[in-house]
Amino acid sequence: MKVGMRFHVITLFEGMFSGVMSESIMRRALDGGFIDVDFVNPRDFTNDAHRSVDAPPYGGGPGMVMMAPPLFAAVESVNNGYVDGSAPPVILMSPQGERFTHSMAREFASFPALTIVCGHYEGVDDRFIQHGVDREVSVGDFVLTGGEIAAMAIMDAVSRFVCGVLGNDESVLRESFSSENGGLLEGPVYTRPVEYRGWRVPDDLLSGDHVRVESLRRRMAVERTGLRRPDLLHGWGPVASVDDVSD
Repeated sequence: MKVGMRFHVITLFEGMFSGVMSESIMRRALDGGFIDVDFVNPRDFTNDAHRSVDAPPYGGGPGMVMMAPPLFAAVESVNNGYVDGSAPPVILMSPQGERFTHSMAREFASFPALTIVCGHYEGVDDRFIQHGVDREVSVGDFVLTGGEIAAMAIMDAVSRFVCGVLGNDESVLRESFSSENGGLLEGPVYTRPVEYRGWRVPDDLLSGDHVRVESLRRRMAVERTGLRRPDLLHGWGPVASVDDVSD
């Protein structure tokens, strides 16, 4: 776990973040000083009367493309606040980027700060991507109207690795995809009542025996992973039955 995280978000639509930042865990993280968010609008770095940030693509085609100059200027305004060599990585939200993962969230959380660029319209001038971006990241094989929603998901996932955000820092050690959990999905969880509509909580979870509880949790995690994401079992070898799996 790391202590403190600052997000620089380059976006045309800061207002889209207000709901996420004003509720639940993200709100508590901000209020507690565990994370900090700085919004930068590319329109503030334009020099025409219309504050233009987009233009038609060269060669023709539908839609508009975000221009490179305002984006470069926005990133540089962030970097000016850092001494040489310490500027945060620049991440562009893009459906053409690397697939975002749990391990990537942990990696991003290792930096003191992160600059997230939210694309919009039909895309971003490739000169900015080639020379102003460190990594392109995608949250899935689908296209959104802009990068803001994807950026919120990245910020939420990364923030969970910041010490103090979750209250109990061990929470990230037991969840789906974590290396401490063997990269498996988290197994089923239960709470009160013990029995509901004839469905009972597994007896081993009620036993008070730590070994039995952990053994059952691991078996259930393997079973659920095998049913829903068998690709995650590649490091476990063949699993004939969850009853064959033990700690």
